[in-house]
Parts: sequence; C-alpha cells; structure tokens
Amino acid sequence: MNEQTRNTLGSICEQIQLPQNNIEALELTGDDPVLPSSFKIGVAAQSAIATAAMAANEIWHQRTGKRQKIKCDMGHAAIEFRSERYQRINGKPPPNLWDKIAGTYQTGDGRWVRLHTNFAHHRDGILDLLDCENNRDAVNEALSNWKGQQFEDAIAECGLVATMMRTQEEWNAHPQAKALDKQPLISLERIGDCSSRILTKTDRPLSGIRVLDLTRIIAGPVCGRTLAAHGADVMRLTAPHLPSVPALVTDAGRGKLSAHLDLNTETDTETLRSLIADADIFVQGYRPGRIARYGFSPEDVAAIKPGIIYVTLSAYGHEGPWSVRAGFDSLVQTASGINHAEAEAKGSYEPVALPCQALDHASGYFMAAAAMATLVRQAREGGSWHIRISLARTGRWLQGLGQIENGFDCQDPDQEDLLDLMEASNSGYGQMTAVRHSAQMSDTPCYWERPSMPLGSHAAVWPN
Repeated sequence: MNEQTRNTLGSICEQIQLPQNNIEALELTGDDPVLPSSFKIGVAAQSAIATAAMAANEIWHQRTGKRQKIKCDMGHAAIEFRSERYQRINGKPPPNLWDKIAGTYQTGDGRWVRLHTNFAHHRDGILDLLDCENNRDAVNEALSNWKGQQFEDAIAECGLVATMMRTQEEWNAHPQAKALDKQPLISLERIGDCSSRILTKTDRPLSGIRVLDLTRIIAGPVCGRTLAAHGADVMRLTAPHLPSVPALVTDAGRGKLSAHLDLNTETDTETLRSLIADADIFVQGYRPGRIARYGFSPEDVAAIKPGIIYVTLSAYGHEGPWSVRAGFDSLVQTASGINHAEAEAKGSYEPVALPCQALDHASGYFMAAAAMATLVRQAREGGSWHIRISLARTGRWLQGLGQIENGFDCQDPDQEDLLDLMEASNSGYGQMTAVRHSAQMSDTPCYWERPSMPLGSHAAVWPN
C-alpha cells in the first residue's frame, strides 16, 4: 500500500470517526503519477473512494457483525475521477461539457481569469457585464479593458461566477484560504436530539436507506451515485426550469430515481416535506443560504425528520469572506493557485487545469463517506447531524498532498486503454457504457440497480 495513501486515510477516518484498524485490511494498488499532472491525483482518488468503501463496510459490520475485504486500484480510481468523459450512449461520446466561451482569458494588466458559462444565466450575465457578443474574440477584446482583480470583484458583486488566477503563495495569503485552514476537511456537527436507529441485517450495506439528492453538476451527484452503488434508494430532485449539463446528468444518474419538484410552488414544497419525513440522508448543494429561504435549512429538515443526516456542499466553505459565493471546481482551481502550479510544472505561459475535476469528485466521495460513517454513529448515539464539505477546502487538502516531479511525463490514457474498466447497461437514453466503480467489496459488490434516466422520469414518491 502506498504509505501516503495509508496516512491520508488515517487522517480522514479520524475526522469522520471510522475505525482505523480497517485500513490494514485494504488492498490498495498503484502509484502516482497515473494521470498527467504535478499533483497527486492518484493518491487523492484512491483515498477518497477507499474512504467511502470503508464507511460502507462499517455499516455492513454494524448490520451483520462481519467486515469484508476491499480492493481499490489507484489507476482505476483516477479514471473514475473523470468518468463523465468516458461514457458512451449507443457508442457515441457525450456532448461537449463546456460552453463555447468558457475558459481562460488574459486581462489588460496581464492577469488571467477563468469564466464558467455552462449555465445560460451565468453566460448572459457575464456578456452583459462585458457588453460584448457571445464569441471568444469579443470576450477577449472586452477583457483587455479590465484588470484581473477588478473583474473578479465585479463578477462577485453581480452574483456571477469567474475567478482570477493566483499563485499558491497568493492564495495562502488570501483571507478565504486562511479561513479554510481553520475548517476541517469534513465538518460534522450534531444539530438535534433523536433516539438511535437500529441498522438491521440486509443484503447490501445501504438497503432500506433513503437519500434525497438536491444537487447538480458533479460533486453532489457523485455522492448520490456512490450511495446508490451500495444499495441506497437515492432520489434526485430538480426543477424543470433549472439548467443542467447533459453529460453529467447521464453519468451521475446511474442508480437513482429522478423526479421534478419546483420549490417555488407550495404544492412541491409540501411534497418535499413528505419525502423528508421518510428519508435518512438529505444532500443539497444550493448557493449558500438559498435553500433556507424555502424552509429547508439543516434545522428545518431536522425538525421535519429527527435523526436526519443533512449534507451541505459549498464552493468556498462555511466561514470566511467568500463563504457566500457560488463556484465550480474549475474556478476554485484557478483562484487557489492549482492552475498556476500546473502551468509552472508543465512550463506553460497559460493556466493549466488538472486532468480531471478532482475537487468535485473527491468532495463527492467525502460526502458519501461522511454520510455513511454518520449513519453508523447515529445508530450508536442518536441525534440529527449536519455534514459540511467545500470544493475549496478539498483543494487545500489536495495541495497538502504535495506535488510530483515530472508528473506530466505520464501518458494520458484514451478510451481504448480503458476497456477493461468499463461496463455496459441499458438506460433511459439507450445502451450506456460507463466506468464501473473502482472500489471492490468482497461480499457485497458495488453496482447500480436502477438505470440512468432523464431528469423527471419518476414520480416524487418513495418506492415500497
């Protein structure tokens, strides 16, 4: 076992109160670099996915008195960290993940900024601010009249999403980074009293566990997909008018029910309350403070269902001057110095992104691991619980793993190199081929019982 992976797992297990003696029973293979990067993507992927598997194993022990063996290969885990790019529907690759003007640009003072315009309202807001047409040349010309910091500040004031590239040293000195360093990687807080729930014997670790997934893009949906892989009933909820990225919906939709609810309507908020009353885990990734306006803050949900495990995902953490900002993995990479560090390691003048959305994927597996570990804790101690995880804090964790010399010498695998890591299934879109889960459980193999389906395919009703 990679010694750094072992130490990393020990630290995470301590935070979420998983027994560390289980680490010795893991079979973890592989070494970095596994993808072209100066960062230890392999250690990050293997650690995050193995932690989730260990948490599922602990639930299995709680239910049966037995523990099972777990295998996780680093290379496979890293490929799962970018599963969205490898999926095929009826043999065809997914649509482009990025809007045509998304990406990096240089401002008039020589600083780089990254735009995230995959959602139409974010794109249109940026175009209005820049007063330019919807093409890269026009955006590039408009940004030449801005300073980097000025643009980032203006974007934040408008509630839009873009960040200026910093060095790691600049980010270390930033008030938000300092606030993040005071927050744990995985924050866990008891928010109410409730009697414990007995976890009875079942055929899979999460059989009978009901999860509400109110998230989009990658991190939150990966959390739900992971819980479904261990047998949970996961219901993904979104409103018909909310934007989405098709390739991310299909890949992360495996194993889930998918229903439409519009929280702007009284009828649908009542429906959500009724679903919460029979749920065990509630996962949400709304802009900070937004879901409380609908009456579904952690305390609200715990009042509806005492004993609930409430999981919150944010971009920049729950404290600090940027805590109220929305954001995405790529923007956090840019703001926090990761893109600059990759550029230096590659010898590039322009920003260089990680070879996968590592902050998203790691955060998703941490969310799932913490939720499962807290199910075990709730069975011992009772209580309602609030778990908080942020992309930016996960970024600090990834940076803390250190960097690799000559990491970009690693060959980037293509589709043909990964055939042994893929699995085929039927879906609501046609024949689907996708990366199978990299954590192998000896007694309860991970799989998705339900096919990936279009959003809103199911009624907002728990199955019997």
